[in-house]
Amino acid sequence: MINIIKSIREDANLSRKQFSVKYGIPVRTLEEWEAGRRKPPEYLLRMMAYCVKYDSVYPYQKEEGFTDDQNDSRNINIVVDTNGNKIAVIHDIIFRGKQHISWDAVEKYMLHYVDEFYQIAEYGEVVYIGKDLPDEYARSNYTAKLRGALAKANAATAIPEMIQISTNSSYLPNYEKKHSKDAKYGWYRYDTRFALAVYGVNDEVEKYNVYRARMVIRHDEDGKKYLYDLINIKKETEYPV
Repeated sequence: MINIIKSIREDANLSRKQFSVKYGIPVRTLEEWEAGRRKPPEYLLRMMAYCVKYDSVYPYQKEEGFTDDQNDSRNINIVVDTNGNKIAVIHDIIFRGKQHISWDAVEKYMLHYVDEFYQIAEYGEVVYIGKDLPDEYARSNYTAKLRGALAKANAATAIPEMIQISTNSSYLPNYEKKHSKDAKYGWYRYDTRFALAVYGVNDEVEKYNVYRARMVIRHDEDGKKYLYDLINIKKETEYPV
């Protein structure tokens, strides 16, 4: 327990005082934890580790012009439309500009998903996020040719929810030598949907554009399924606020 607390703080490259100020934990409490005289709750340990990892990835956002509120949380929820389709609704747009999306910023954003995993509710299948996803998501041939860059860039913020609501599974064996290991057991595709807020005057949300897409998942030789890319993004409709 002592080593975990200390390693989390050292990963943040902060002294006890700096860690205390940044995360609101009294210095005396940190000393007690690191000395082993008191034990923090397990959930608090996980939260601390997550916050340190989060902050190591997200500082670039201020350089990209993102606000503190956008750094602190993902404003996303899942709704069901009149046809019974589940949609991951993205209320905050953090990647602006239709023609000049910074894919470097998108790739950096995606890094915080690496080593995480999420479950597809309908099938109970677990989908992992590998180290290859950030680069593939931002640099794939599909992304390079994509006209609706804004949609894919901001869809990155709802990856967990889009995996969760995925449906309509299909399978294709792998025929490419370059994927003989990372997709040894083939490829899966799932339908998913997301909605993006559209801002009008005074930066107020005036409507939501709804998109459908296909999630590409590779079945690795290690037996796990990994998200590989998001493709076939098409606008379906729009809803006023």
